[in-house]
Amino acid sequence: MPELIEPTVELRDSWLESSREWGTASQDGAGVWEAGDLTTVEGFAEWVERLRQQSDDSRELPPDRVHATYLWIVEDGNYLGAISLRHALNAKLLEAGGHIGYGVRPSARGRGLAAWALGQVLEVARARGMDKVLVTCDEDNTASAKSIERNGGELEDIRETWLGLARRYWIKL
Repeated sequence: MPELIEPTVELRDSWLESSREWGTASQDGAGVWEAGDLTTVEGFAEWVERLRQQSDDSRELPPDRVHATYLWIVEDGNYLGAISLRHALNAKLLEAGGHIGYGVRPSARGRGLAAWALGQVLEVARARGMDKVLVTCDEDNTASAKSIERNGGELEDIRETWLGLARRYWIKL
């Protein structure tokens, strides 16, 4: 049975296997934009710590960043994907990106993990006192759109954004 956990250095090997599956594609929801050299033990540990620290609302962040909680989708000690809950939106995230980003490693897709993880993170958002969240996906990503809709997503619009053509959904909590 899958679970959501905080990022941990113990899953480095499994995370690296997942990264190889993704190839050159971005790992949505994983926060790799802030990563250094993840192939080294030290680099991976530093990145995991940065992800953990970003959830602390009392910490100062660069002006273009927002606080976020990063969680990993794990089953039987294997990293299957990641999901992030951004605590607020800036102008860029309001246009595209939204409050929640997620990605499932290619070999674990088709099992409903994204929809399950999204449902779990909606509970985290409720616990934080959020009353609604914006979730977006590429216009042609029907699997992601279905995951969002299964969790109560109401399509606001489809628009051209800095991420490309995006479907924008609001989920009332």
